[in-house]
Amino acid sequence: MDRLLRPLPTGSIGTHHVENQVRPVETEVLEITNAQHLSRYRLELDFSDGTEHVIDFEPYLRASRNPAIRAYLDPERFSHFRLEYGDLVCDDYELCFPNADLYEGRF
Repeated sequence: MDRLLRPLPTGSIGTHHVENQVRPVETEVLEITNAQHLSRYRLELDFSDGTEHVIDFEPYLRASRNPAIRAYLDPERFSHFRLEYGDLVCDDYELCFPNADLYEGRF
């Protein structure tokens, strides 16, 4: 799955000719740390960088023509999500979203 990566500060990599050296970019994987079901298709998602977003999945579910995705219009089925390795998933990955898209509000 896609994950949002953001640069972290790097430490000193040497004392001579530092200005001419290429510094590697270290990254931290952005994960969902908590997901709370608020109402029918709305979830509050907490991310590992401390950001929180409330996302309403109803427009996405209603717009989909895929019957496997539309099956989650059943509020009971939609409510059976879980976090796995920092990702939001339902059932056997029948419904999952890239964390970067959830973080940016695109899905």
